Amino acid sequence: MTPRLKSTADRHSLAEDAQGLALGIMLCGSGLHILTHLGLVTGQTAGIAAILSYLTGWSFGAVFFVINLPFYWLAWTRLGAEFTLKSLISVTALSLLTEWLPNVWQIGEMATGYGAVLFGCMVGLGLLAMFRHNGSLGGIGVLALWLQDRTGFRAGYVQLAVDAVVFAVAAFLFAWPVVLWSLLGAVVMNLVVAVNHRRDRYVAT
Repeated sequence: MTPRLKSTADRHSLAEDAQGLALGIMLCGSGLHILTHLGLVTGQTAGIAAILSYLTGWSFGAVFFVINLPFYWLAWTRLGAEFTLKSLISVTALSLLTEWLPNVWQIGEMATGYGAVLFGCMVGLGLLAMFRHNGSLGGIGVLALWLQDRTGFRAGYVQLAVDAVVFAVAAFLFAWPVVLWSLLGAVVMNLVVAVNHRRDRYVAT
């Protein structure tokens, strides 16, 4: 079942969807740029991509793109062609953006705690913008949205549970301060989504 507005007449136009998804991609990409600048990790597929990127030296954008590929089948069969296409475009755009941002945005000194909170706020808001326009960044977000539509269990809480597993693995690979600051950012991000992502509030007027 695809997340929908209440009626066809209330659906967003193509231009509205494009600006909403673009906003979400910019916010998420900027948040991830802060995250990787500080050497932190996060949960979900982005967290897995970040960990692999740190350990192997491979490009975060390329790893993130590849990790998302298996989830498109679930998106296509469970959430519909429109959602899948928007997610594919969004993941591809985010992967390219994260490769380009270091060339135009050189981050200077930043307190790790503030950076973690800023990351959480920016990516949480970015995800809200994308969910609002029937898109996502694929991966665990696809599973979380599908479960929310099926069961009513908040997408943010599903992501929080998955994050716990990812961080348990990260605890064996990275220093504790890195893991704890990263956990703060992930909690902020998921709380932003959990508190604000309610489909009954997202009705075009």
